[in-house]
Amino acid sequence: MSTTELASRSPGRLAWMRLRRNRVAMISAYTLIVFGMLAVGAPLIEMLYGIGPQQQFQHKLNSFGMPLGYAGGISGEHWFGLEPGLGRDIFIRMIYGMRTSLFIALAAAIVTTVIGVVLGIVAGYLGGKIDAVISWIIDLALAMPFLIFALAVVPTIALRFYGPREEVPTSFRVAVLILVFAVFGWTGTARLVRGQVISLREREFIEAARACGAGLGHILFRELLPNLWAPILVTFSLAVPSYVTGEAALSFLGIGITEPTPDFGAMIFRSLSYLQTDPAYVFFPGVTICALVLAFNLFGDGLRDALDPKSGA
Repeated sequence: MSTTELASRSPGRLAWMRLRRNRVAMISAYTLIVFGMLAVGAPLIEMLYGIGPQQQFQHKLNSFGMPLGYAGGISGEHWFGLEPGLGRDIFIRMIYGMRTSLFIALAAAIVTTVIGVVLGIVAGYLGGKIDAVISWIIDLALAMPFLIFALAVVPTIALRFYGPREEVPTSFRVAVLILVFAVFGWTGTARLVRGQVISLREREFIEAARACGAGLGHILFRELLPNLWAPILVTFSLAVPSYVTGEAALSFLGIGITEPTPDFGAMIFRSLSYLQTDPAYVFFPGVTICALVLAFNLFGDGLRDALDPKSGA
């Protein structure tokens, strides 16, 4: 392709061309689309599959509570077999578990990105005491250990609104998890955006906007923000898999999503008791969450390379 043809294309078009030539990134993107469709279409899949996530098949378990048949009860009716003990279908519970994990991860990524972008732009452009205060808050958030904070705060918030014997609704647990991720997750985006704004605030187009009498909001969100979309998109794409694994870890520890709501972390925790007697139970959810996180990370790396103007066109 000639230099003239490249010059006539927009930066977005050039980025798409670079991304499309990256086979790993495109395969990851298609994988994520499939996962997303499965998660969004979980009720439809349940209807077509004919089995619900809470439905039990006790008659297909032996006297020890283990699934009858090959590899944990895998069959044409139960594609990934049955859970030992309760006899629930693993496949449909994984579909709903994926729905839960992706919803929490995407919601947390959106919230943290918005907070990080707003505070990063304000700190980078205004500087002075406001920048110092926001930077101090960032350092404070980074100094707090996430896991210890979550172990202490999540149960405390639940007890603040619900008694020790009351069942905590799943929607409340989801909101608390998103809140916990928001407390910690915005700092990386804020630091990145702040650094980018510091390098942009003295550029000619900002000086021209000031000379024309543009207000603070116009300069921040109409002049600076459009020049920050590339690092923001990359940060967002890499934040989602970290929240997927974070949510699974908290559920694994029993302070995230709990039974009977399907969740990857809770499934993996329960499957460890059957690691030797029914390895298929831990294999399917473990491989699925690894594939999901890997696809997000590979796509994020490909997106970062595609949005880098220094990469080959």
